[in-house]
Amino acid sequence: MEFDLENPLTSLEEHQADTIPTLFASEWDHMPSLNFLHGFISRDLDISFRQEALSSILQAQFSCNFDPFTMYLAVNYMDRFISNQGMPQGKPWISRLVVLSCMSLAAKMRNTYFSLTDLQGDEGLIFDAQTIQRMELLILSALNWRMRSITPFSFIYFFLSFIQFKDPTSKHSLKDRATEIIFKTHGVKLLGFKPSLVAASALLWASHELFPLQFPSFRDAIFSCEYVDKANLLSCFEAMQDMVMDWYESMVDSVLSSTKTPISVLDRHCTRTESEKPTSSLAMTTTNASLQ
Repeated sequence: MEFDLENPLTSLEEHQADTIPTLFASEWDHMPSLNFLHGFISRDLDISFRQEALSSILQAQFSCNFDPFTMYLAVNYMDRFISNQGMPQGKPWISRLVVLSCMSLAAKMRNTYFSLTDLQGDEGLIFDAQTIQRMELLILSALNWRMRSITPFSFIYFFLSFIQFKDPTSKHSLKDRATEIIFKTHGVKLLGFKPSLVAASALLWASHELFPLQFPSFRDAIFSCEYVDKANLLSCFEAMQDMVMDWYESMVDSVLSSTKTPISVLDRHCTRTESEKPTSSLAMTTTNASLQ
């Protein structure tokens, strides 16, 4: 049976009342340890390892036709395993084996067919099935066999229930945009925030983009949730805001890099000026919310 990241505890779209407390109580068990996060902050751990791992996982997504949820699950396994076992040092082949094994486990949990040949690609050391299976068992043990990860997607429907939609398509649009934001902001900055806070922040950002008139009421409703710490949510929201704006700017850079003319430079200046406007207004909205 395929594991659904949006419903880790139930097969129903709408969460049953008795599953909500379990979700919030269990999310810490599906996060990297605090020492792992502090290591990134203090630069004791090499961030380039995670960046290379994410690049390998992205390549596998295309070569094996994995969906984004499979990739997100693989990264969750990898972060949790490394936080438990430590960063492999001086043995690049171990790092590659860990990444491959996490992808293999995620694909199996998602009931997705894949070929080990396609998974490993044409570059680097090629591992046989037995070697990958042994590493899979080590990962399973390190994660205490908690493979039905609680992720931000697990809380999307819960927080969506806080807002009333006259048009069902609006609900789907908001959900799809929040999901896209979660995929785009899967970086180190958000590793220290609980999945529920990441989900709430993504929905808030998406609602600000798509339904700015309804944003204040949606924001206030989420702030009133008994499971949400307001201060932590604001911190998570601000971190996500920075990552989204960085992503927007990188997209503009990639488009303009092919035509470096005086006109394109002027366009770049205007684009940056315009892109800063929603950031300022959103920051003001966040500040006002924190004062309420």
